[in-house]
Amino acid sequence: MGKNVVSDEEDELEVDEEGEPIEGDRLNDRDPDDDDEEDEEGQDEYENDGFIVDDVEDEEVDEDEEREDSDEERRKKKKKRKKKEAEDLDEDDYELLRENDVNVPKGSKKFKRLKKAQRDFDEERFGSDEEFDGSIKGGVTAEEKLKRTLFGDDDGQPLEDIPEDEVQIDEEEDGDMGEEDDMADFIVDEDDLDEHGASVRRKKLKKNKSRQAPGVTSSALLEAQEIFGDVDELLQLRKQGLDSSEWRERRLEDQFEPTVLSEKYMTEKDDQIRMTDIPERMQISEESTGTPPIDEMSIIEESTWIQHQLIIGAVPLCGKEGQDLSINREDIMRFLELTHVQKLDIPFIATYRKEQCLSLLKDPEQHEIDDVDQDNSEKTPAIKWHRVLWAIQDLDRKWLLLQKRKTGLQSHYSKRFEEESRRVYDETRLNLNQQLFESILKALKDADSEREVDDVDAKFNLHFPPGEVGVDEGQYKRPKRRSQYSICNKAGLWMVASKFGYSAEQLGSQLSLEKMNDELEDAKETPEEMASNFTCAMFETPQAVLKGARHMAAVEISCEPSVKKCVRGIYMENAVVSTIPTPDGKIAIDSFHQFAGVKWLREKPLSRFDDAQWLLIQKAEEEKLLQVTIKLPEKCLDELNKEFNVYLSNGVSKSAQQWNEQRQLILKDALFGFLLPSMEKEARSLLTSRAKNCLLLEYGKVLWSKVSVGPYQRKENDINSDEEAAPRVMACCWGPGKPATTFVMLDSSGEVLDVLYTGSLTLRSQNVNDQQRKKNDQQRVLKFMTDHQPHVVVLGAVNLSCTRLKDDIYEIIFKMVEENPRDVGHEMDELSIVYGDESLPRLYENSRISSDQLPGQSGIVKRAVALGRYLQNPLAMVATLCGPGKEILSWKLSPLENFLTADEKYGMVEQVLVDVTNQVGLDVNLATSHEWLFAPLQFISGLGPRKAASLQRSLVRVGTIFTRKDFVTTHGLGKKVFVNAVGFLRVRRSGLAANSSQFIDLLDDTRIHPESYLLAQELAKDVYDEDLKGDHDEEDALEMAIEQVRDRPSLLKSLRLDKYLESKERKNKRETFEDIRRELIQGFQDWRKQYKEPSQDEEFFMISGETEDTLAEGRIVQATVRRVQGGRAICVLESGLTGMIMKEDYADDWRDIIELSDRLHEDDILTCKIKSIQKNRYQVFLVCKDSEMRSNRYQHVQNLDPYYHEERSSLQSEQEKARKEKELAKKHFKPRMIVHPRFQNITADEAMEYLSDKDPGESIIRPSSRGPSYLTLTLKVYDGVYAHKDIVEGGKEHKDITSLLRIGKTLKIGEDTFEDLDEVMDRYVDPLVSHLKAMLSYRKFRRGTKTEVDELLRIEKSEYPMRIVYCFGISHEHPGTFILTYIRSTNPHHEYIGLYPKGFKFRKRMFEDIDRLVAYFQRHIDDPQHESAPSIRSVAAMVPMRSPAAGGSAGASMGSGWGGSANEGGWRGHSFDRGQSSTPGSRTGRNDYRNSGSRDGHPSGLPRPYGGRGRGRGPYNSSRGHEGQDSSYDASKWDSGAKKGDDGWGNFPGAKVQNSPGREAFPGGWGGGGNESGSGSGGGWGADNSGWGQASAGTDNGGSGW
Repeated sequence: MGKNVVSDEEDELEVDEEGEPIEGDRLNDRDPDDDDEEDEEGQDEYENDGFIVDDVEDEEVDEDEEREDSDEERRKKKKKRKKKEAEDLDEDDYELLRENDVNVPKGSKKFKRLKKAQRDFDEERFGSDEEFDGSIKGGVTAEEKLKRTLFGDDDGQPLEDIPEDEVQIDEEEDGDMGEEDDMADFIVDEDDLDEHGASVRRKKLKKNKSRQAPGVTSSALLEAQEIFGDVDELLQLRKQGLDSSEWRERRLEDQFEPTVLSEKYMTEKDDQIRMTDIPERMQISEESTGTPPIDEMSIIEESTWIQHQLIIGAVPLCGKEGQDLSINREDIMRFLELTHVQKLDIPFIATYRKEQCLSLLKDPEQHEIDDVDQDNSEKTPAIKWHRVLWAIQDLDRKWLLLQKRKTGLQSHYSKRFEEESRRVYDETRLNLNQQLFESILKALKDADSEREVDDVDAKFNLHFPPGEVGVDEGQYKRPKRRSQYSICNKAGLWMVASKFGYSAEQLGSQLSLEKMNDELEDAKETPEEMASNFTCAMFETPQAVLKGARHMAAVEISCEPSVKKCVRGIYMENAVVSTIPTPDGKIAIDSFHQFAGVKWLREKPLSRFDDAQWLLIQKAEEEKLLQVTIKLPEKCLDELNKEFNVYLSNGVSKSAQQWNEQRQLILKDALFGFLLPSMEKEARSLLTSRAKNCLLLEYGKVLWSKVSVGPYQRKENDINSDEEAAPRVMACCWGPGKPATTFVMLDSSGEVLDVLYTGSLTLRSQNVNDQQRKKNDQQRVLKFMTDHQPHVVVLGAVNLSCTRLKDDIYEIIFKMVEENPRDVGHEMDELSIVYGDESLPRLYENSRISSDQLPGQSGIVKRAVALGRYLQNPLAMVATLCGPGKEILSWKLSPLENFLTADEKYGMVEQVLVDVTNQVGLDVNLATSHEWLFAPLQFISGLGPRKAASLQRSLVRVGTIFTRKDFVTTHGLGKKVFVNAVGFLRVRRSGLAANSSQFIDLLDDTRIHPESYLLAQELAKDVYDEDLKGDHDEEDALEMAIEQVRDRPSLLKSLRLDKYLESKERKNKRETFEDIRRELIQGFQDWRKQYKEPSQDEEFFMISGETEDTLAEGRIVQATVRRVQGGRAICVLESGLTGMIMKEDYADDWRDIIELSDRLHEDDILTCKIKSIQKNRYQVFLVCKDSEMRSNRYQHVQNLDPYYHEERSSLQSEQEKARKEKELAKKHFKPRMIVHPRFQNITADEAMEYLSDKDPGESIIRPSSRGPSYLTLTLKVYDGVYAHKDIVEGGKEHKDITSLLRIGKTLKIGEDTFEDLDEVMDRYVDPLVSHLKAMLSYRKFRRGTKTEVDELLRIEKSEYPMRIVYCFGISHEHPGTFILTYIRSTNPHHEYIGLYPKGFKFRKRMFEDIDRLVAYFQRHIDDPQHESAPSIRSVAAMVPMRSPAAGGSAGASMGSGWGGSANEGGWRGHSFDRGQSSTPGSRTGRNDYRNSGSRDGHPSGLPRPYGGRGRGRGPYNSSRGHEGQDSSYDASKWDSGAKKGDDGWGNFPGAKVQNSPGREAFPGGWGGGGNESGSGSGGGWGADNSGWGQASAGTDNGGSGW
């Protein structure tokens, strides 16, 4: 009779064939990828299930077995199935039999799937199946019929139809799939369509066994799955029992990401840590170090090592070298014994075991101060950072890791040596290996630092290289890079290497003076003779053999630990670091740069790096701004060489000398090829770790200063009362409107009482409606404050608006006191408003914990709450951000903290918070009522995040705690953890226990540890007895004593402790009794520093968001003009500070500025220097005149390193200057929003590079460095010659930067106006280029520089002496003009030809083509050219008047388009043949008009402004582009842009003068040779100003007599 399978399944635990309980994963064989199945519809079902079904398995079927529904029975039948395998046939086999007329039943194991047209499946098939089943197995049993009834004939698939292996995988298809088949995945039901009509793969319910509960049909299950997902788990849960913790844990891992579980401390490992009765942080540490040894010898050895490390300063304790710490080794031993054996945490040792480690409790920086009035018991002790204890703990961890590594290496070496010994058959080699191995083990035992262990490891790996074992054992052999040493070694050269003299080991012992070796004897034969015995295919000559052997000897010396130790000692003591800037660095690192202090360091010893400076050097080197060298000074190198000379022999024979030569080569290779480079790497690594330690210490100090501050103290007399309630705080965060400025009222426990949003409180508008809204808001704030009576208002300092907000709140307070003096409490009279730093509250606002603590509150409310709570309890607020998210690490505490890893920072955070939390204590009952106060619990001694979370849950569940004993009895703390933690947990009447009548021991609210309660009671009783002189009842006395002494502290204060301890014979307990006395007087007195309001400087930097580094006198800043009033401009800096520019600080020519508003307009952006800072008014005075911008008067005064030594090279190379200019151009480059095929957003240099491989005549339009109102046309005139032409944009809207960056409505080149760039190309560029090409292809055109063309003409003249020879050439000095050179008799004469869209301009005439120009020239060659020279008057007329306009445009009097103002843009050119410019060779003619004036005259005859010869900077280089303003032509800017050393003839708009006064004059039109910022604008001197150049009168005077 069939049994009820379902009930069996529920009741039985499944076992496999061996009788072992099946693992949960098998039992609940639901595939872990179940969820993916629905997404990955295209996957084969077998793959989906995590394994592929074998062919053999496909064939398996056993109906008998399938009739059994439970997995258990199915598994029991496995053997039967295997027996049947041979008999079972595949579908194909049956097919074959049928074809051959053998009668076989159709209903075999697998059925062809039919394409089903409706869900309603026909039942006849079941019947036919049964017939076949009957013919094979004898019919359908009652059990199967029952199953059909239970599970539904229509929806369920007969289990017999499914092969056994598939029963395990996928026992039940969707209701409408009757059969399983190989082709199952390819046939889709008609109704299997998604909502878009696309066919979808049937989702399969994976079943590992039938899992229906009674009365549940498959279709119901299917429906449930569609709604709720797979119901496997529910059925499985029911089957296994709800309380199976094993199931629950396993499911947690299945349901949640491992990261989620580890964040919530819910992994098995976390549970184990929670349950183990060892302090949590100790357990975490021991995971990596292993259990520490507790025998006496280990502790003695370790304490000696730790003491040595502290003396040599391996751990920085106070950031200074030579730490004078009188640390006692016995104290270190006792400390190790307390931590390793008794498992006591640092805070416990520091508080309750002071007598055992007194020398370790001194603060390295404060012990001098503490010695004063030490006996004063009334003095409140300061909160202490036990840095020495933490340093010892850190060293303890390093020591344990070192020992662990040494042990691991020793076992590895032994194993490896045995393997090697089995491979070597040479007796000599075996002995050598044995010696090496023993020396390596000895060195490993002696190694006492990671470095030394590395040395030993390097030696071992050299002699016993890894990776050659196990290759023959069938493993794959990986290709391995073989070292030169191993090649030589394989070739047998080790025998040669051993003949050079001392082995590396002997040399090491000589150097370290361990033992002196015997005198070295040289071999009789020469090195070559000896080497010739060892030649082989790889080393064919004796020289090659010697070279290989020398390499081996050098490598062995460099890997010898004792040699390395000796070299390391010398290197680390004497090596020096030098830095010099790279060319990029010279430009980038100015006096305010982060790397300014390390730009030029000269020979700074490694030992003098005692801060984080090296990290900056390293970063600068990575950024290729500095070149860093670490080397030994020559003197030390010589000494080192001398020390190594013990390797040489003292022999004098020829062969001895030859051997010594070989040894010298070996030493040189070992020292310079291996040892010194490896020492440099070590030095870098040492400097890095030392700098990181110093930086970490600085980081810790800043954090300490933030968390060791007490809560805000109320101003009344409450401070003295026992009730230490924190103040009621009103916190305010400024908001821009969305969100609005928000006020949050917190009660004394930090809980939110009320929130007020005020959108209009800070309005400054005079609008009536705005005024009214503001008034309403003021009334609301007034009511808010009157209702809640805060003790203090804290205002988040974020920007300048906060200063005005502070004034608004004060105004409300005054109004409040004036209007309702009676309603307002007396404390409101002195209500103060303090600024709070919003950096931490902002972290809280965005943290996950804030959403848990303040659900549903907006971000600004969370921020305000954190702001207020930080004032009430800084420690708890900081600890809140130390949860799983570790948001605290985003708190910016040090400018260099990004050099530290998150783990390093958190280690320091933990150290600081553990020290502070345990000295402050935690009020357990108060925290139970206010969750946020529980945050520091994880830092209590003995606890950690896991144990703290567990304890917190337990405390919250119970609600109150009345005695410290309950921590063990009720809350499940283990004994060791309890001992560590209990003294720091306050149990007092607070929170829910405040109104309880239950007895609470007074000692439970003190720092006295329960282990000392008897001592405390005894002390109190003795003092009490002394006071009453014995007349009292003995029993009452003990209970009364403690209350009495608490009420009358004078009794304890007057106690002479020394005498008392002497009488009790307890002198060794002095510190403990001191603490007991202090706690009996006042339990858990707050030792933190008192809260101080921020200083003016702190307020200034908080509000401005600047730091002393970013805002200092002399720093260059960007300022936007907001208003120009008379003689000053009011600007705003990027940080929101107000900037003032006075007229005299605006420009050097300020006396000529009538109104500053002529030069400056609203929204102009200026580059200025900070002249001075007025912190109280939040404003800075700025200066932007050229002379100040260039001067280094405000050089950043920083504490320069004593080794800082700048190498000032007297002359910078031209290359560097060019690079500087390039950088400057890049810096001021503003991309424009212009789309045109000929426009590109590139700089001048990039434009020339782009055109360099193009044909002459190619051009490009690009942004101008003169600002957003200009474009520049760059034209390639010839190879290496480029001309730049300014295009002035007009008709722009100046409303914002975007509209400025768009192209102007009109474009102007000279006097010609164009509508767009297409017109510029058509009307201007194309005709210009056609003329240019005509000239370049002209028969008389000659390529080359002026000098080369002159030479060609001379040759031609010599061939045709009777002709006047002439030709055209390119002017390299003035790109865009051509030179007509001709020789009449002997000397070449030169005249310039201007290139214009209309043609060529020669002698003031325009020619449409070159032939006409030539014809004119030939006819008029003898014409006098005086009139073509500009007259003094005409030039004077062209000198621009000083313009009132901001850009200094040339007035209307300018006759020249090109020679116009800076605003109209002159030609500027680039030529790359400057080195070959014309030679000032020819004589100056008697009547040359250029010399007609006085010596001080201008070449044109124009008198020099202010007289004298001009020398100095070019007119535009200094100012244009740099401050975002154009310079006007004034007298001071007439000097030419000549190079240093040149006689800088002044240039004026329209002329550019050649090298010497006697050279030819240039007609103008092109600014020659200037850089992109434009030195010199050319201008046409004639009437037609639209061209690119202009003819000039200038010719050289040969015999013409002009």
